Amino acid sequence: MLTSRLLLSSRTSRLLSLTRPVRVMPPKRASFSKRKALSDSEGEDGSQSTKKAKLHDASASTSQNASNASNAQPTNKVLPVAISFPAKDSGSVRIATWNVCGLATSQKKGFKFYVEAEDPDILVLTETKVNNEPVDPSLKNRFPHSYWSISEKKGYSGTAILSKHQPLSVDRTIPGHPNPSIVKGRIITLEFEKYYLIGTYVPNAGSGLKTLDVKNEWNLHFTKYIRELDQKKPVIWAGDLNVAPTEIDLSNAKSNWNKTPGYTEAETTAFKNILNPPDSEPDANKFVDVWRQRHPDDKHYTYFGYRFNCRAKGIGWRLDMFVLSERIVDRVKMCEIRSEIYGASDHCPLTLEIEGPL
Repeated sequence: MLTSRLLLSSRTSRLLSLTRPVRVMPPKRASFSKRKALSDSEGEDGSQSTKKAKLHDASASTSQNASNASNAQPTNKVLPVAISFPAKDSGSVRIATWNVCGLATSQKKGFKFYVEAEDPDILVLTETKVNNEPVDPSLKNRFPHSYWSISEKKGYSGTAILSKHQPLSVDRTIPGHPNPSIVKGRIITLEFEKYYLIGTYVPNAGSGLKTLDVKNEWNLHFTKYIRELDQKKPVIWAGDLNVAPTEIDLSNAKSNWNKTPGYTEAETTAFKNILNPPDSEPDANKFVDVWRQRHPDDKHYTYFGYRFNCRAKGIGWRLDMFVLSERIVDRVKMCEIRSEIYGASDHCPLTLEIEGPL
């Protein structure tokens, strides 16, 4: 997601900068990324803070994970020592999506321990910031089919889909988009026999909303694209969508409305129109924000900035999602935010299981 967010406190009316937003060996330390104010697009500067976060032991893990913020999510700032999840339902496919906020940095903070515990059939990674396809034998052994979309700008954006299943085709474009450099590094579409799977790291509207026009152009062409795919076969859309759809999808919604990237009328309307097409498009099918459908009232987030103690305070944004063609939603067996998986990135992963083959 964006590397900074601006939050206006309703109490103080003061503008604050919210920076974006198994086992880890106890003797080591993991540094937090210092996320600066947004630059022209997303401010993905990759700079590192000298502040360190000590990796906790098993007893600390139990204590930390027992402590929840006011929104009932955990407050741990590094990965737990032991990570485990329920086994996948027989006959289903498990898909995970995770904004890793720089793959190389995330790998130093326990990335592989989450992947080993989750063991997804498909892993969608966003904000990888890689300049070349990584050479990682452990990832290749787990996911023999890997597809990377790399930005022209070094150390910036980046999307990947790692899969145990071989797709029928791969596309890294949005047909009709007039600026391929904007698209590059932000989208991958895999076609399987029964579904299309789209992984995206959607642009954000930038500091002061200076790149909102870029975001609007993306939304225009992406909406057309996903609807065209949906006419052929159902779509599973996953990734960091860089929008908080409703007021319960972020903290301090009132003070952020039409001021902060990801929560403007233009962005939320574009997302709403994908889910529920306007009357002017009677042939367009509906889509479903699956986690929100299953958790209609929960104020849980996938992104917590590293600064201002946002994790402990439960100040965050729900930016990472699974959006599915409405006609396949009844096949979903599970969709959960892995809220305890924090510290290897400023985002938490999101996991979905869907019944039947791809």
